[in-house]
Amino acid sequence: MLVRMSFSRHSRSPAVIFDLDGTLVDSEPHYYEAGRRVLEQYGMPGFSWEEHTRFIGIGTRETLEALRREYGIEAPVDELLAAKNRAYLELARAHTEAFPEMRRFVDLLHGAGVPLAVASGSSRAAIEAVLACTGLAGVLTTLVSAEEVEHGKPEPDVFLEAARRLGAAPGGCVVVEDAPPGAEAARRAGMGCVAVPYVPGTADDPAFASAGLLFPGGQKEFDARRAYEWVTGGN
Repeated sequence: MLVRMSFSRHSRSPAVIFDLDGTLVDSEPHYYEAGRRVLEQYGMPGFSWEEHTRFIGIGTRETLEALRREYGIEAPVDELLAAKNRAYLELARAHTEAFPEMRRFVDLLHGAGVPLAVASGSSRAAIEAVLACTGLAGVLTTLVSAEEVEHGKPEPDVFLEAARRLGAAPGGCVVVEDAPPGAEAARRAGMGCVAVPYVPGTADDPAFASAGLLFPGGQKEFDARRAYEWVTGGN
């Protein structure tokens, strides 16, 4: 089922800002495995996928800060962050795939000259590595990591910085997101949102209520042409 809601466009050629993990690329299994390895390394085995899904859409630093508190890990968060980034990059460089229909969406927008950016809770090194290995680096060149702003999602900082770098007004931007914190960040930034839940069970989350276009079934339901027509007004 496709849900449509209104979005007041302030530009005939809106800029589009993509979240990366779980939206453009299927990298969440890598983040889970990297986190599991790090927690095991620090004496906390048994971290489950279900536990990981609580943090989908939250930046890596914020995730590790929460896990450090929950598990009582004494190591500094910067040490944990460095360890997880090393593990993640090893996994991501070995194999990461872009979602096929999302890649088609990027190609449609790029072909139409729509300004594009990536704004992610991942480190800049992780963003660059994933875009390189999926072949998207040549198209998506404006990048913002949560490391570069004061607050991660659900605060709007990464999206506002992406808009600034694109030279676009926030009201003329559309965010593509897979997680409630990202949809909430888009709302706080005053931007439109195309929501493609990575975890379909979150489709009813209140944060997605503000999305202008929602594909409740996630990537299996996402339609690049429909999203493109919605974003551009059919132009």
